[in-house]
Amino acid sequence: MSADPVEEPQAPYVESPIIMTTVRVITPFVFTLGLFVMFHGADSSGGGFQGGVIVGTVVLMLGIAFGIETTRDWIGTTIPVGLVGLGVVAFLLAGIGSILLGGAFLQYDVYPIYHAAKYGMEFVELAIGLIVAGVVTGLFFVIASETTDDKEVDQ
Repeated sequence: MSADPVEEPQAPYVESPIIMTTVRVITPFVFTLGLFVMFHGADSSGGGFQGGVIVGTVVLMLGIAFGIETTRDWIGTTIPVGLVGLGVVAFLLAGIGSILLGGAFLQYDVYPIYHAAKYGMEFVELAIGLIVAGVVTGLFFVIASETTDDKEVDQ
């Protein structure tokens, strides 16, 4: 005879007009800041990882404000996977392209464009940002689904 502790049912998601309005107003600014940090990383502090995390937090804010399942249904599974795939392909294209032009992997100055090193670095920063944003978004959905799955199994 074992006495299992009875878990109280979790309260359903409650929409907060204050949080929803705040997220609606702040989201474009946070997304723009993430892109700025990604592109500015070639010249100063910042870069693809930091900018990608900031862009990924936009999805977290939307999930908190509008509900995780609603956000997951809206974004779907293909967008995070697509971001990671696109970022990896862009990174590899930048590296392999420089090899094909006679340089080393990611040697930007072999590209026949003006300020090739600057634009090449920004392109790679964007690629890394896409990868990180996709991973952060995917991890958020995986962790959120595991917590909701555990509660459904226990009931």
